[in-house]
Amino acid sequence: MLIEEEKVEIIEDKDKNKNNVNNQLIPENQIHNSNNILIIFSVFLSVLIAIFIILFIIFSFYNANKQTISQGVYINNINISGLSKEQALTKVQDYYNENILNKDIVLIHNDYETYIKPSEIELTFDISDSVDYAYNIGKTNGILKNNYDVLHALIKGINIDPLFTLNKDSLSKILEKTSSELPDKVIESSYYIDGNTLIITKGKTGNIVNVSETTNKIESNIQDLSFLSNKTDIAVLPKEPDKPNLEEIHKKIYKKAVNASFTKNPYTVYPSSVGLDFNISLEEAQKRLDKSKNECKIPLKKLYPKVTTNDIGMDAFPNLLATFSTNYSASNVNRTTNLKLAASKINGTVLLPGETFSYNTVVGARTIAGGYKEAPIYQNGETIDGLGGGICQISTTLFNCALLANLNIKELHNHQFVPSYVGAGRDATVVYGAKDFKFVNSRKYAIKITCSVSGGIARFNIYGVKEKPEYKVSISSRVTSRTASYTKSVTYRTLYSKGQKVKSEVVYYCTYKNH
Repeated sequence: MLIEEEKVEIIEDKDKNKNNVNNQLIPENQIHNSNNILIIFSVFLSVLIAIFIILFIIFSFYNANKQTISQGVYINNINISGLSKEQALTKVQDYYNENILNKDIVLIHNDYETYIKPSEIELTFDISDSVDYAYNIGKTNGILKNNYDVLHALIKGINIDPLFTLNKDSLSKILEKTSSELPDKVIESSYYIDGNTLIITKGKTGNIVNVSETTNKIESNIQDLSFLSNKTDIAVLPKEPDKPNLEEIHKKIYKKAVNASFTKNPYTVYPSSVGLDFNISLEEAQKRLDKSKNECKIPLKKLYPKVTTNDIGMDAFPNLLATFSTNYSASNVNRTTNLKLAASKINGTVLLPGETFSYNTVVGARTIAGGYKEAPIYQNGETIDGLGGGICQISTTLFNCALLANLNIKELHNHQFVPSYVGAGRDATVVYGAKDFKFVNSRKYAIKITCSVSGGIARFNIYGVKEKPEYKVSISSRVTSRTASYTKSVTYRTLYSKGQKVKSEVVYYCTYKNH
């Protein structure tokens, strides 16, 4: 306790005489030294601050005026530190072109996989704007903010992700098209015509691409460039197929018959066309559709015009453009029958501008049911009787008439032997299903073909409207070489205007076997 009292007394004495004791213990020279130290410290601190301010100003001035990008700045992890704007732009653009914009965006749905090329959706990245932003770090704000940004980039680094743009309309169209390619796609109701029957098939439930959600996924994967290494899942939506609308289907397939007609001023031929309609009432067709599970068949009927194109009178074809005839022996009854039958199929044929005449299509197959007879034909280098023998004289006569009418020849074949009714280079053989004779109405107006087989003469005429200029046509052929086995020839067509040659062209080259 005493110790404690003595302690108390001592403490009290110190408190009471504190100032006295201090005055007694600190000499005057020591106080002077302390003041000197404070002055020195103040001067040192002032110098240090001044140096710092000078360095700060120099640092700020340097960063604000240097022509390169600050250290620690990246664009999509591409280091562009210390580069000029032009150097950085070239470096980043080259990288994107070589490593990003040439990579496909791969889409998947279960086992299905497809892809989109960046060029298909016009994908572009704003590299220039990103480089401008990078270049301006430490240059465009206040001194404090500029220096902070520079130090932050230097210490922690700054990575800039370029913004991108794409054509959303193109992307939507691609994704909509993808809906039709999914393995589990919705199968819409459909219809088609098979002969005289309309067949309607009902659809099945399936999936379609959720365009909006899939677009968002693609944009997200482009933004972080994860599409380069990862595939994008296609978002889908279930969809029921649309029910077949019989009235709409009927409107689409119905076609009324159109009669052929023509006008003279201006001169135009309007061709006929065959119509089409249901062969049962719309109500009966609907009942069939309602009762069917997967497929419904509805009979159709053709509606024929009262006036066909070939029925148009000769008033529509005022000018004789070309005529050509060949002779035949009327004593061969079967051959004559074949000539008349083939000619009757062609007689009256009208060709509109640009239309192609096909001999085999117009004449049809040469069959007994069609009325054709056995008559001499060329086969395997020999003359034998064959069904439809002689009809090549009809194709040959028409060929020469088409040449004289200045029509373009599309398909042409010569016989094995030079025929008796024309010279070398002037014939056109046909074999149904193998060789055809075709020409195009290459004139400005419609033409009409007439033909007759009578009195030992097979004649073709082609009528139409004369053009300006209308050329006079000359056909010539000559033998170019002859051996013991073969004869070769060439055929020319020459055009004249007012007695002057305008053009000469090779029609075709022929090679014949010798008898």
